[in-house]
Amino acid sequence: MNPRAPSVSLAEFEAMFESVKNWGRWGPDDQMGTLNYITPEHVRRAAGLVRSGRSVSMAIPINTVAGPDNQSPAIHHMTQMFDLPVGTSSLRFGMDFLGMSCHGDCHTHIDALCHIAYGGHVYGGRPESLLTSHGGSALDIAGYANGIVGRGVLLDIPRLRGTPWLEPGEAVTRAELEAAEKAEGVRLDEGDILVFRTGHHRRRLARGPWDNGYTGEGKAGLHVDTIPWMHERRIAAFLPDGDGETVPGTVDGILYPIHPLQIVAMGMVASDSLNLEDIAVACEEEKRWEFMVVAEPLRLPGGTGSPFNPIALL
Repeated sequence: MNPRAPSVSLAEFEAMFESVKNWGRWGPDDQMGTLNYITPEHVRRAAGLVRSGRSVSMAIPINTVAGPDNQSPAIHHMTQMFDLPVGTSSLRFGMDFLGMSCHGDCHTHIDALCHIAYGGHVYGGRPESLLTSHGGSALDIAGYANGIVGRGVLLDIPRLRGTPWLEPGEAVTRAELEAAEKAEGVRLDEGDILVFRTGHHRRRLARGPWDNGYTGEGKAGLHVDTIPWMHERRIAAFLPDGDGETVPGTVDGILYPIHPLQIVAMGMVASDSLNLEDIAVACEEEKRWEFMVVAEPLRLPGGTGSPFNPIALL
C-alpha cells in the first residue's frame, strides 16, 4: 500500500475524463445518471439482504458549532415553546427553525448533478449556464426525490490497514479497494452503492476539528486511479466519510479531481461527509459488509444538493 500515491498529470486527467463519460448513455435528456443502474430487480435483491432488521444511521449529527471545517454552521433556534397557550385547553406546541447549507464538510449531504461543472459543461454536455441564481433548471436534487435504494457495500480501509483512521493526505488506490473487497469477502457490481470509510469522523471525534482544506492539513480519500474502476464496475452511488477526495489532490492543477470525474463525466450519485463509524461496528459484529441502503434527499426544486440521513439496514 502507498498512502501518498503518485500524482497524475492534467493531460492524464483529461484523458480519464473522456474515457469515463456516460454522456448520452441513457439518452440526451437523462436526469438520473448512474442511478439508472439501480433497477427494480436491484432493489428487490437489496431488500433480501435485511436479515437481523438492524438499522444504522450513516449521518453526522447536524452541527451548529463553527470551526475550521465548519465555516457555515447550521442555524437552529426555537420559535415557540410550551409557555404559549393554544386556545383555552392545556394543549401546547413546541416549534423550531433549521437553516443550513446543502454542502460542507460537517453536513451529511448528497450532491445534485448540477453541483459541479467542468470545461463549461455539466453532466450530459449541457452548458453550465443551466445553473443560475434561481438554482438549476435541470439536473437538480429534486431528480432524486424517489430516493436512492439499493445494495450498499462498505469498504473499510482503516480495518484493512489495521489502524483507527487514515491520516490527512493519504490516498486510497484501486488496488487497495480491491484488497478490501477480498478481505471482506464482497464484490461491488453494477447498480451497487460504494460506502467508503477512511475513519474521518472517528479522527474528528478523537482529535477535534481541523482545517481539512488546501490551506490546512487536508484529508484522506480516493486516488483518481479508482475512477476507471468505478466506471468499469458500473457503481451507482458513492457514500464516503469526508468527501471522498484526497486533499491535497492527486492531479496536478486540479484541486478537487474526484468530484468532476464522478459527477460531470459519469453522472454519479455522490455524497459527502457521512459518519461511517456506527455501520463499521455493526458490520464487524455481524461479519458481513453488505446491506440495504435507503437514502432520501429533500425534494428541493433547483437545489444543487440536500442534507440527508442515509440508513443502512442489515
